[in-house]
This record gives sequence, structure tokens and C-alpha cells, in this order.
Amino acid sequence: MIRTATPADIPVIHTLICELADYEKAPHEAKATPEQLREALFGEHPAAYAHIAVDDTTGELVGFALWFLNFSTWRGVHGIYLEDLYVRPTARGAGHGKALLAELARICAERGYQRLEWSVLNWNRPTIDFYEALGARPQDEWTVYRLTDEALTKLAATA
Repeated sequence: MIRTATPADIPVIHTLICELADYEKAPHEAKATPEQLREALFGEHPAAYAHIAVDDTTGELVGFALWFLNFSTWRGVHGIYLEDLYVRPTARGAGHGKALLAELARICAERGYQRLEWSVLNWNRPTIDFYEALGARPQDEWTVYRLTDEALTKLAATA
């Protein structure tokens, strides 16, 4: 079962984010606090949205998708950028990941959004295979760039 996250889900979402960071070999990078997540998802001006995967038999929250809107200047409409998709290892293979992506695709179709995009680590072959089996294709001609920490601060100081 897939449902929209509620404020009561914040502790589990935070735990799942930490589990994802550990899986991606970067636990030191997961710095978001539950308070920050609460504000981002449920504050006066939400910056992101989340859906939860619930195991039908146990009722346990086993995964989540956290996403936000982007905009394509070429298409002239919004799209969804999937920031995180994570299903606990013990629940993988039961269709939760596909169900989360299907829900986001449904939202795109319902709202007229024309893109559902995300990034995946190059070494994560099981996940790449999963996405490609759904029909997703890598955008090989683009390279993601990021400014953080000192480099971001340094550039901001030049404004």
C-alpha cells in the first residue's frame, strides 16, 4: 500500500533517510534533522512531498519516496524530481519500489507533468537494472554538478 506521508511519519522517514545514506556509503552526509524534515514537508510553504510504502500484511512502514517539483523551460510544465526512493532490504522484491514510482507517475499524469526524473549512483547496478526494467533510460549526455559547503559559501561571497 502507498499513501501520502503525514507528520506522524517524520521519525520513520528520518530513520529511512539514514538507512539510505548508509546503503549509499555516505552516512556522514545525512545531516537533516526530523525538525527540518517536518518543516520541509509540512511547514507553511512545503518544499517537498513524501509517500510511504506500507507492508500490507504487517502494517510496517518499509519505504518512502521524497520528491519536489521541477520545471522544464523546454516543455513549459512542471515535472517531479525524485530526491530519494528507498525500500528496506527486508522488503525489497515485494513491489514497494515499483508502487512508489507508479504513484509518482500517476501524479504526473493527473497533473499534466511531463517528466519524472531522478539520479542514481553509477555503482548501484541492482537499482539501475530495476529502473531500466520499468522503462527508465539514463540521460548520459548530462553530468550533474553540485556546489556545497565551502565552494558554495565562496561563490556566494562574490555576489
